[in-house]
Amino acid sequence: MTGPRLQPLTRAKVAGQGEEGAAWHRRLPGVLAELEERWGVRTGRPLPGGSASYVCRATTHDGEPRVVKVGVPGHDLVAEARVLAAARGRGYALLHGHDTQHDAVLVEALGPALAQAPVPPERAITLLADTLREAWSLPLESVPAGEDKAVSLRALVVDLDERLGRPTDRRVLRAALDHADALAGHDPAAAVVLHGDAHPGNALPVAEPREGAPVGHVFVDPDGFRGDPAYDVGVVLRDWCSHLTGPDARRRLEGWCDLAAERTGTDRDRVWRWAFLERVSTGLYVTSFGAERVGRPFLESAAHLLDLGGRPGAQANVGPTSGS
Repeated sequence: MTGPRLQPLTRAKVAGQGEEGAAWHRRLPGVLAELEERWGVRTGRPLPGGSASYVCRATTHDGEPRVVKVGVPGHDLVAEARVLAAARGRGYALLHGHDTQHDAVLVEALGPALAQAPVPPERAITLLADTLREAWSLPLESVPAGEDKAVSLRALVVDLDERLGRPTDRRVLRAALDHADALAGHDPAAAVVLHGDAHPGNALPVAEPREGAPVGHVFVDPDGFRGDPAYDVGVVLRDWCSHLTGPDARRRLEGWCDLAAERTGTDRDRVWRWAFLERVSTGLYVTSFGAERVGRPFLESAAHLLDLGGRPGAQANVGPTSGS
């Protein structure tokens, strides 16, 4: 495959698209050249992170730093551009340009992602939770109404587990589906505009203090849909797989769940359910486009959260517990 260097998850996704993905990658240098002319920038080296786009540094003719992002086939940036435009920098990166022809956006340059910062999970979770409260300020009419996320994730889990040859522990699968059933039918009156993928890799520090970033970070790469605010908080707790192994895994995640729910004013039980469902669906989704090494820890950590203790036939404790 020729063309600019892609990050591992993007490369895996493009490779899984066969000739369509290969053709997109071959066209990418020409697309970048056209964007340079249209936006008056000079593109630079690629940036880390992302799974469905090519992202690189850029500089305006006046020397201002920017970032260019080009979506891969099947993953358009329309929803992302809509959210960034509506946010005007509040909780999100500032949008400087949107090119629908090449499915690309031009955004403000930010620092390294929170995922790369040497901070303990509790500190990162606090920053993510506080930034979410800022991001949720968008009016609902900023995005169209969508499908019930719990229903769509349930269908995704069932479909991917079947297509991938049933890699999910049956007890983990049952727990994920039970959580999806419990979460379905959230009250639309309590909905907010969700980021949809508020993990540490999508929260970056601003170059200097500014309005809209009271805790110093903003989000990039929003999916942008209406839904239960506890969903976004569940995504915050979806990662940290290396910290969620062994007999203390469940207790540790429960503590983080309490912290994040309190910071965001969300329902603690719903946060737990979303976090578990997202852990399982993400493990299967990432595995589905060839990144099994990345997806496996999500499924393995989900098993640790069931309190099975390695005992054959043990009864799984699938739901959130109180007083953790």
